[in-house]
Amino acid sequence: MKSGKKTEVTAVSGARLGEERAGSAFQPDVLLTEQFFENFRRTTPLDPERSLILAVLEDGIRCFQDNLLAESPKKKRLFEDAEQWLFEDRWDWVFSFVSICAVLGLDPEYIRGGLRRWQARALKKARKQARAAANQRLVA
Repeated sequence: MKSGKKTEVTAVSGARLGEERAGSAFQPDVLLTEQFFENFRRTTPLDPERSLILAVLEDGIRCFQDNLLAESPKKKRLFEDAEQWLFEDRWDWVFSFVSICAVLGLDPEYIRGGLRRWQARALKKARKQARAAANQRLVA
């Protein structure tokens, strides 16, 4: 019989503990204003904005590279706009090339140098292919 009473006491105290836990879920929490707004602060600051800025940089470089040898007026204009954007030293607007590089921690001169080297190789290759095509037409 003693063991039955012990089980009954344990069950009753367990039920009270469960009630206390359930009751505390509906009690108001006391928060400071700073604690409340801290929940809305980003853990990784400017993540979507950095993605947007990186997309702008990628698009500028892609327009420069994809339209280097363009023949249509629209594509030539895309190349000229991209080249101007990439090689201008403007700090006066947030989406200028140098501003974007500063936000992303990149060296604009290093990127520009790489693009100029790429451009020289691409133009040399295009000239070589044009000469080879011209020689084939002469031979045929």
